[in-house]
Amino acid sequence: MSKPLPRTLDVLDAQYITPNMRRITLGGDGLSDFPEHQESAYIKLLFPQSDTERPLMRTYTVSAQRSDAIDVDFALHEAEGPASMWARHAKAGQQIRVGGPGPKKLINNDADWFLLVGDMTALPAIAVNLAQLPADARGYAVLEVTTELDMQILKKPKNMEIHWVINANPSADLCPLLDRVKTLVRLDGQPAVWAACEFHSMRALRQHFKAHYKLPKTHLYISSYWKVDDTEDQHKIEKRNDAQAELA
Repeated sequence: MSKPLPRTLDVLDAQYITPNMRRITLGGDGLSDFPEHQESAYIKLLFPQSDTERPLMRTYTVSAQRSDAIDVDFALHEAEGPASMWARHAKAGQQIRVGGPGPKKLINNDADWFLLVGDMTALPAIAVNLAQLPADARGYAVLEVTTELDMQILKKPKNMEIHWVINANPSADLCPLLDRVKTLVRLDGQPAVWAACEFHSMRALRQHFKAHYKLPKTHLYISSYWKVDDTEDQHKIEKRNDAQAELA
């Protein structure tokens, strides 16, 4: 099956939901054939370059969907790329080309308990994951944000504990997400783990989960969404090389 062509969507609204997270609401006629129930699926935003260059493509998560609109939450950084800069200045009435949606990335609900781990880039997807868990789900969500003001009230089962980690300066040398994960009390039974974050943190977490959790592939999703000091294009190359090394 061929991929659907990118669609043009209208910016309906743009607002900060925390100091470093901006929600852009997209809709318009281009959304008429957008599939239903795509929360947590990824989309590709296309940013025009010069007339002779291909547009820059950046990947984001559908954080919410209604009949006439989708919400896309952008984690904003000091070193802004084209997507963050666009999101910071987006206004109602503007338009953007959007590809997708791609596959949804949800935690395996067939587990005895759950662990979700991620930084602000993964927070939209983790929020969707938490909201769709069974009402009796138990476990943890470990979430790294830039400041205390970036902590959000998230819909979740009552026995899912949220552990916030404040980290204003992500680096390749430290992994506060892993440090907090190591403090968690392991629950009884088969866990399912979903994790997404910066590239170096992802590798540190992956090593820990493989060494100490012994998870089947069906119960572990782990991905890097960005890499400190790299562009998204450079990160894609690193991510591909890392995946090939894991298979070797």
